Amino acid sequence: MRNKGISALVCAGVMAGAAALGAAPSAAAQAPTAAHEEAAATGKETAAGTTASGIRERLERIPGMTVVSVADKEGHPLYTLTYKQPVDHRRPHGATFTQRATLWHKATDKPTVLYTGGYTLAGGTTALTKLIDANQVSVEHRYFAESRPKGAAGDDWSKMTVEQEAADEHRLTRALRGIEKGKWLGTGASKGGMTATYHERFYPEDLDAVVAFVAPNDADNRDDSGYERFFRTVGTKECRNALNAVQREMLVRRDALLPRFEKEAAAEGHTFHETLGTTDRAYEFAVLDQVWNFWQSGTAADCPTVPDAKKATDDELYSWSKEHGFSVYRDQELGTNGTGPYYRQAATQLGWADLRFTHLKDVRHYPDIYRPNSVLPAAMRGTYTNRTIADVDRWVKKRGHRMMFVYGENDPWSAEKFTPSHHDSYRYVVPGANHGASIAKLPPAEQAKAVATIKRWADVK
Repeated sequence: MRNKGISALVCAGVMAGAAALGAAPSAAAQAPTAAHEEAAATGKETAAGTTASGIRERLERIPGMTVVSVADKEGHPLYTLTYKQPVDHRRPHGATFTQRATLWHKATDKPTVLYTGGYTLAGGTTALTKLIDANQVSVEHRYFAESRPKGAAGDDWSKMTVEQEAADEHRLTRALRGIEKGKWLGTGASKGGMTATYHERFYPEDLDAVVAFVAPNDADNRDDSGYERFFRTVGTKECRNALNAVQREMLVRRDALLPRFEKEAAAEGHTFHETLGTTDRAYEFAVLDQVWNFWQSGTAADCPTVPDAKKATDDELYSWSKEHGFSVYRDQELGTNGTGPYYRQAATQLGWADLRFTHLKDVRHYPDIYRPNSVLPAAMRGTYTNRTIADVDRWVKKRGHRMMFVYGENDPWSAEKFTPSHHDSYRYVVPGANHGASIAKLPPAEQAKAVATIKRWADVK
């Protein structure tokens, strides 16, 4: 998810999606096949008794919907779609953009999973889809990749909001529910889990249930005590001390290590002047992220690999760090076509963990650097308000219905969780899990309960 620990929430979303929701599709699944084209052309029957060509015709009759291509995926048609959306849903007749989506159709009477990755259009089949043998709709978040307004509208970041994306998904869901008649369940991991939750809050009649994985909830951005508590208690004291010592030593030896950081950046064509500003600032930012990233993607089993910070050579210290959490933020990945849209949301609505780093206080050069605006081009920076996220937090606690949240015990993103209501809603924490926490990793009794609940919600045996 990047930028809570401003850590790679973007990368984390991909990792959590892969772990909790299924792997990416093969190249064969992406490309149209002769077998499918023949099935579509001849009107071959699907399991639901509807034809692939018939579904395509129904999709194309939806105003604003375009079927870009059709492929065969495991014997069922996978439709790649674009859908015309208002840039501003408060002005539905104004400027528009096309949002990318896919529909993997099995049968009109099966349940449907709405998979929101929270970033670009995610491939793969979610674990939830497999569990309930569902159709799957995947959607790309507005302002990411190809789902971005053209021209001046694309540079107006005021429309990159939680509410606007929820409205996008509302329109898409209502359009496709005319075809897919079964129960609809929303899901996503990391930022995708947040996005699914926001959709449910603003349009609770769209979906029959939501299952969100490792979805952070920064209801009060001024209070980072949950994150501070996490880093004081995660793992063993020995592991925490060793990680903190390595992180500190990376800054103590800045004069020796920064030149190799600069050399690598130059060799790979990386620049920092549009976002972080200098290589020194970029180096410090990467060091600040180390411990967060270690726990986000690693486990306690990795603790024995942590070197003795005082005894390690410069090579040993730098090499280990590069393999364990040293995440470099560069202009090439932080602009409008990269992860910048996420940081814009973090800076204005989603919030971030502004950790104190007390063990680094005397070796830091830039005390205010660990914030999302620090990694954004000037034109994308924004002012934070927690009104929307605080509202979502209250609604989930009091009024959310049929919502399930799955978190990882050792995942820093799980340090601030959603608290579900008592309205047929649940929260599970996977012991020892990182940002890849999934239902499959729960203890057997909890796993059985969670699976039974989801199947009940989906109305499948």
